[in-house]
Amino acid sequence: MSASSAFVDARDFLVKHRLDYETAYQEFSWPDLPTDFNWVTDYFDVVAAGNDSPALHLVEEDGSETILSYHQLALRSNQVANFLSGNGARKGDRIIVMLGNQVELWETMLAAMRIGAVVIPATTLLAGSDLADRFDRGKASMVITNSVGAKSVDKLAPEIKGEAVKVCPGGGSGWLAFEESADAADAYVAEEPVASTDPLLEYFTSGTTSKPKLVRHSHLSYPVGHLSTMYWLGLQPGDIHWTLSSPGWAKHAWGCFFAPFNAQACVFIYNYERFVAPEVLDVVVAKKVTTLCAPPTVWRFLVQEDLSAYPVALRELLSAGEPLNPEVIAQVENAWGTTIRDGYGQTETTAQIANSPGSPIKPGSMGRPMPGYPIVLVDPDDSPADEGEIAVQLGDLRPLAIMDCYADDDDKTSEVMRNDYYHTGDVAARDEDGYITYVGRADDVFKASGYRISPFELESALVEHPAVAEAAVVPSPDELRGFVPKAFVITSAGHEPTAETAADIFAFLRDRVSGYKLIRRLEFSDLPKTVSGKIRRVELRQIESNRTDGQPRTAQEFLEQSSKS
Repeated sequence: MSASSAFVDARDFLVKHRLDYETAYQEFSWPDLPTDFNWVTDYFDVVAAGNDSPALHLVEEDGSETILSYHQLALRSNQVANFLSGNGARKGDRIIVMLGNQVELWETMLAAMRIGAVVIPATTLLAGSDLADRFDRGKASMVITNSVGAKSVDKLAPEIKGEAVKVCPGGGSGWLAFEESADAADAYVAEEPVASTDPLLEYFTSGTTSKPKLVRHSHLSYPVGHLSTMYWLGLQPGDIHWTLSSPGWAKHAWGCFFAPFNAQACVFIYNYERFVAPEVLDVVVAKKVTTLCAPPTVWRFLVQEDLSAYPVALRELLSAGEPLNPEVIAQVENAWGTTIRDGYGQTETTAQIANSPGSPIKPGSMGRPMPGYPIVLVDPDDSPADEGEIAVQLGDLRPLAIMDCYADDDDKTSEVMRNDYYHTGDVAARDEDGYITYVGRADDVFKASGYRISPFELESALVEHPAVAEAAVVPSPDELRGFVPKAFVITSAGHEPTAETAADIFAFLRDRVSGYKLIRRLEFSDLPKTVSGKIRRVELRQIESNRTDGQPRTAQEFLEQSSKS
């Protein structure tokens, strides 16, 4: 059996049992692939040969479109591979890729995989010390970016960039023009064989509690590992799939590259300057998008429109990052007859846990373990528990999808890979049916009045209030209780950060949250975030750790009036 056949057989098994979770989970096994397996040459090129089916479809706000077939994308990535090799890119070299949702991004990813170069994805918003860190710790010898990223790179000191080769669509002073790749041959032969265990991607995580970690994935862990993500998304050959995600972060590779290409689906992107719900819905209808994955914030905007007025062709609806309000899920289901399904994973993995297509959904639960993932909840002693840290069994059961390591931190790698488990750092509870409900980051969970508090649960309740756009909950020192939950809140448009708004939020929570975990303090405030948009609760905890009494410290902080109850 060829490497391509082994991979395709595993893919086809999951597609066949898309609606049969029990069979998919119990009988799936990761494909046994040779050490020289290269996803691009052994799979992508095989399905791309003479294949005029669309692989990539980009739509711009002005209505212009770019569509590349599988065959065209394969040939273009060969040209780019020759162009990059001709300008010094070699197997094992690190390439910072800072591109938007533009054709060059997909061409570069495939080209780097052909060469065996290691891609360091980065957002075009990256600048200053964050960008310098990519060059320093990433040891990058090449950077490929657009005009926005080029300005940030040019501002770095010469000693930081070193002799890195710089490539940009349109070129510029000191920059090679990406367009020169069109003159290269459209057949590529690698100078060195690429092993399946060779590094492919090195992701800098968002750094919510410390400096970003450098996650290394191989030519197996993400290309093959995203079979689990494909299963969660419910993708089938010929689907038109849109994941709303910014390049530079792992979620983009999940839903805008590996999972849809594994399914032989079409990656769809609508590039907008500002999110306008009616325009997005019009595009979904006009372009006949069949599967849509969007963050909770997007779904909350969409349900403000009359969804029933949009005759969508959507079969699968997905969300990730946090639970959606039940009323949002209900509104979408009433309008389109399809339920939004949740999923969970990390930069270090692919989709680990999710609500699979056709399976019953339990409100608040993120679903069950995905095929190929032996999930165990463990207590602090790493013994199995009904509530505990989400862990993945290693040893003989280790999924192909687990990262290789943290590239520059052996101690951190050993810490998360201890006792034959990969430790996610996330806490969850499992019910009698095997459904898993997220509790929170292990570092974020705290005790108040002796009770264990999940900030995630309280934040989910807070955002159900119409005045709350975003919220973060942290422990606040209290003389009587030790700690009480405090919420930092950003108000929604049309709502003012006043005492009346705070009182209304407190009253709203009293009807929805048990007394022992009520929010006792609320402050209207901006939220510190990483460049990827994740909230840095560690900074908020530090702010509260300096509290000396229980009184409001600013005009924007309010106390729960029944706090003595």
